[in-house]
Amino acid sequence: MVVDADHLLANPVYDPNRCSIGFHPLHTIWAIAVYILMFMIPFYLKSWKLSEAGEKWNFRIQLTGLGLLIHMLLDGLDCIV
Repeated sequence: MVVDADHLLANPVYDPNRCSIGFHPLHTIWAIAVYILMFMIPFYLKSWKLSEAGEKWNFRIQLTGLGLLIHMLLDGLDCIV
């Protein structure tokens, strides 16, 4: 995923003992809040009458938000284990 491109900004690029959550720019609490909004807002917008193209974008944004949240969950598990 593109979200892991921010790992290239770290020095060293890979550290097995480092927790990604809170360290990398796209793994901060603020970024995770945006990912939650990306996932949740389409539920709210479903009550609106959107065009077919709008519904497709709504679905894509929701799936992207879900994928990013799953990614953050898995990176968070690395911090625990």
